[in-house]
Amino acid sequence: MLPDTRPRLALGIGAVALTVAIATVAVYALKQVAPVVSLSVVYLPAVLLVSTYWGVSLGLLTALGSAASFNFFHLPPTGHFTIADGRNWVALAAFVVVALTTSAVAEVARARTREAERRRAEADLAAALARELLLGDDSARALSSAARRIAEALGLPSAAIVAGPDPPQTGERRTAFALRGADGARIGTLLVPADLDSDASAELGERVVPTLEALVAIAQRRDALQRERVETEALRRSDEIKTALLRAVSHDLRTPLTSVVAAGHALGADSLSPTERSELSDTVVSQATRLARLVDKLLDLSRLQAGAAQPRADWVSVEDLLSTAAAGEDGEPIDVQLNVDPDIPEIRADAAQLERAFANLLENARRYGAAPISVRVRAGAGRVLVNVTDRGPGIDPAEQERIFEPFYQARPPRDAGSSARIGSGLGLAIVKGFVEANGGQIDVESLPGQGTSFLVSLPVAETER
Repeated sequence: MLPDTRPRLALGIGAVALTVAIATVAVYALKQVAPVVSLSVVYLPAVLLVSTYWGVSLGLLTALGSAASFNFFHLPPTGHFTIADGRNWVALAAFVVVALTTSAVAEVARARTREAERRRAEADLAAALARELLLGDDSARALSSAARRIAEALGLPSAAIVAGPDPPQTGERRTAFALRGADGARIGTLLVPADLDSDASAELGERVVPTLEALVAIAQRRDALQRERVETEALRRSDEIKTALLRAVSHDLRTPLTSVVAAGHALGADSLSPTERSELSDTVVSQATRLARLVDKLLDLSRLQAGAAQPRADWVSVEDLLSTAAAGEDGEPIDVQLNVDPDIPEIRADAAQLERAFANLLENARRYGAAPISVRVRAGAGRVLVNVTDRGPGIDPAEQERIFEPFYQARPPRDAGSSARIGSGLGLAIVKGFVEANGGQIDVESLPGQGTSFLVSLPVAETER
């Protein structure tokens, strides 16, 4: 119940007068049961109370007032002040000792209360700073929040934390406290208003700055570990891609190369008939074309991943792009049932990139589905929507998010046939890359056994040609 600061002085003076008056009245009532000379102890609670709450000054005043009141009202001859009797000196000395002792004990209690409150506030501030700096993902935002916490805890108008070894410009309005790591190197700076009093400045330097240094150092180490983790993850992903590339290249290149080499050796035989020679020649051309398509896909993917596939925008017709893509990359037309709504606007895009994207999308639908492939083109909400639907085995929901990854091939159903596995796993990755490079997006909807539908959405320019 003891407050860490004393109550107001005016209230203390009133308490002195009131408690002494109450004790004086109480002595009148107690004269009937005890000798007057023994009733001076009635004034001790007043001395204790005032000394405890208002300190030694008012405690001594209460002691003097108690001795004077007891002498004037109760010790004979009453109505006169006299301290000639030794008993009066003893009472006065007892009151003074009690006042001094009580006020000293109270001051010690107050000091310990203030120290406990200060340490609690420091612990709360340290915990808040730890939450801001160690749990946040955004370091800049965490430093800003930590500075705001410091300003609120110390009653400062503002505060800022600047990370880095270089001291910022402070000017005349700010004071800088250097934050150093365990090796003594500067890792940041705490900026506070320059007009701080000496107590606040000392508390910052002695208590807040050391805690802040440790937390900022830990936060920076955590950020470094996170960066290392990201780099490690990127390297791991790069290794996976390289492994997948080698696997795909070793399989998809070896097959046509083997066919080309075998056909080339056979063409040198003198016993070949014209029909057999023509068939071997066709084999060389078809397998070489297959190799060329794979190389083109690898180059397209490389440009997309390197950010070098910048589109050359021009006015193009989506219907013309689809018609060209349906002709087939190997000269074998793709059976497409094309439905185009009237008044489909032209779009601003790279015709070569979108043609390659639609060709890969139609080739994927032919590989996995049954002819014909349904293609619907419509306009809506400022975009041209192209829906490519096949009647194939569908894609498992667990794999739909991964089919656009390079070299990833979804597991075909058991009844999909051997042709469903043919491919390098590059087509859909290139489709997604070229569509997004031209400001569009692609989504997939599929149910196992019910076919797959790809929806390509392309933006329409605000000003048409």
